[in-house]
Amino acid sequence: MTTLQDAVRRFTPLDPDLMVQRLGRPGPMPRVIIDTDTANEIDDQYAVAWAILSQDRLKLEGVTAAPFSFLHHRDGLYDAVAALQKGGGTDHDSKFVGPFAGWAKRLLADGRTADDIEFVTPDVGEKRSYDEIIRVFEACHEPYEGRVFRGAQEHLPGYDKPVDSDAVQFIIKQARNRADGPVYILAMGALPNIGSALLMAPDIIDNIVVVWTSGFPSYAPFCNEPSLNLVQDQRSSRLLFECGVPHVYLPGYHVGAQLTISLPEMERFVKGRGDIGDYLWHLYTNNPLHVKYAISEPETKTWVIWDIINVAWMLDAAYVPTHMTASPHLREDLYWHQQDNRHAMLEAYDVARDAVFEDFYRCLVKARG
Repeated sequence: MTTLQDAVRRFTPLDPDLMVQRLGRPGPMPRVIIDTDTANEIDDQYAVAWAILSQDRLKLEGVTAAPFSFLHHRDGLYDAVAALQKGGGTDHDSKFVGPFAGWAKRLLADGRTADDIEFVTPDVGEKRSYDEIIRVFEACHEPYEGRVFRGAQEHLPGYDKPVDSDAVQFIIKQARNRADGPVYILAMGALPNIGSALLMAPDIIDNIVVVWTSGFPSYAPFCNEPSLNLVQDQRSSRLLFECGVPHVYLPGYHVGAQLTISLPEMERFVKGRGDIGDYLWHLYTNNPLHVKYAISEPETKTWVIWDIINVAWMLDAAYVPTHMTASPHLREDLYWHQQDNRHAMLEAYDVARDAVFEDFYRCLVKARG
């Protein structure tokens, strides 16, 4: 069986000067691929729409569909609901105390149980993401033929078993086009498409920059298990930090988490801004995760539009302040481990929330009805 260490030996380390160059600011009209699990909630749609409406500032080569699944939440939710139904739920009930406690309580209060929650498999998640990407293109009145690609039907099963797909072949083809400069892959989900492309074509690391949002900052002493993007395909996540590909890491907690938007803002600045504005308004006011997580009174709550941080970093350095650091190891227990003499990584430490949304709103003014 091929280990992570075996896989990493196939990659030729980048010259440090080239690494610094790749992690610098993008040049004019940078080439961009978006790799996205668009249907897993509502934030990816905002990011894809913002990129489509910003094609005077970037060259959007294409969008690749990534799989998603919440299956890893199923057992914990079932245990939590069962504990409550048996009269558990105290601080001493180990089956109940944990990240599923609040979810289980809200479900039961809503007259539902864990049986009422859909836990899709990765192949279903990928198909839904692909269909959703097309809906966003159509709402932006942007042609999608030849620009939207089907991705992996599963997460990486092993380092000797890359998952081939149209998305992987597109990423490799774009990366090997060295005449037009590097291609920036804005990764907004789990990484089987990118991990598979790297395993199938290790030579591409000198001409791509992976811009990924997930997890806690690399210096945080916390377990990264809450990060959906990181935890689903842990092999691809570890490969990204180990293989030496230029990587701009945008922590979700608690950097991207600042990118919240409220119902009044949606109504004032998004609703009515072309067909895409109305579609985003529909998603916000019919959020499937409100139903899934039994969130009551959603009109009083904000929602995090996590994945626009990727587009924000591409468009303006001031939107997402960063610092150069060393790529950490991602341990088996999903904690970070720092080590000397590691290759460089660019990492965000803050986000200019208001400036980001103001730019997004200005782009929506250009949207067609």
